[in-house]
Amino acid sequence: MDTDFRLDVSQFPKELKVLLMLLTSRQNRGECTAIPQDWLEELDWDLFLQLTLHHRVYPDLYRRLQDNKEIGVPVFVLEALRKQYQINAFQMLHLSAEMEQLSKSFAAQMIRSLVLKGPVLAADLYGDLSLRTSRDLDIMVPMDDLERVEELLCKLNYVKIEYPLTVLNDWKWRHHHITFYHAEKRTTVEVHWRLGPGPAKEPSFNELWERKRISTITSSPVHYLGREDLFSFLATHGARHGWSRLRWLVDMDRMLRQDIDTAILFKQLQTNDILQIGAQALTLAAQLLQTPLTEELGVLTKGNHGRRLAQGAIFYIRQMINLHTDPVPEDVSKYHKRHLFALMSNWNKVLFVLSFMYPYPEDVETLPLPKYAQFLYFPLRPFLWAWRRTKKQTAPT
Repeated sequence: MDTDFRLDVSQFPKELKVLLMLLTSRQNRGECTAIPQDWLEELDWDLFLQLTLHHRVYPDLYRRLQDNKEIGVPVFVLEALRKQYQINAFQMLHLSAEMEQLSKSFAAQMIRSLVLKGPVLAADLYGDLSLRTSRDLDIMVPMDDLERVEELLCKLNYVKIEYPLTVLNDWKWRHHHITFYHAEKRTTVEVHWRLGPGPAKEPSFNELWERKRISTITSSPVHYLGREDLFSFLATHGARHGWSRLRWLVDMDRMLRQDIDTAILFKQLQTNDILQIGAQALTLAAQLLQTPLTEELGVLTKGNHGRRLAQGAIFYIRQMINLHTDPVPEDVSKYHKRHLFALMSNWNKVLFVLSFMYPYPEDVETLPLPKYAQFLYFPLRPFLWAWRRTKKQTAPT
């Protein structure tokens, strides 16, 4: 990492800086970065605990604090972390069992499936199910099998809880997953047919399947992403959410300490037009978590685009922003839209702008047309958009 570029973290509260220091890995020696004693004495431990829970790093942090008791963390903080750690351990065991059962059910119906995160990620990156949090299961299947998957999940007493509005099959590329919930098991499953929302380049399911790995944490085979595919997926997922939870960055730190084929990774990032997103992830991990980078990966962090994107993510990290809780504050929403656009390559920006010409479900609400005439939404779209905008501006406040 060049010494002439440093992320501006001057607005980070002291509690967040201490959290990052505690998360900084020196795994071979079991040490953490030295924390100034006066910082510890002045720390708002309630805020520190809130940050730890928000960033979903409490399982890993609790284990680290257990090994470094000389830090002097208050008892109430350790007790809260211990409680959350235990709850998460049971949750991960539950998800692991359900993941195995679903994989077996899919295989019995000759449906290929790839688990994207969850227990397989905890085992692969942390070596322990209890050291990473997951609230649901993310499973990718071929798009052609979606109908069969939905039928199978319904037979297993899962209920689809997401019904995205769609027109002219735009769901196939504008969306990337649908959500199912099992009330008795209290388990949420997101079924993916893409790694992320479109329009954007990404490998096909067949390509991902060819590079898959098999998890050893269950007695029955569970398939998950190859190492380089997993890096690309986690980097784009974290970027799309502004790295607003440090858990995603810790994942990158763990992955970069494993053996990654940098030549294959570089080719995949380049092919899918996400070099700048890879650079953002590497820059954030190297500077915030002191993740060691190989010389080849370090080259990616020297570009201005990746550095600007990394600095842009500081906006999310320095605040406890939750992009999934409505309503998202207006200033955050506007910033996020700009940041998502900045993440795109030039070609993806062109695709994104062109996608506005494709009809939206709102067009159907504005001017309902029978299915056989819905092709008319293409020429009508600019007028329908202008009509909605005019109506919104003239609406009484």
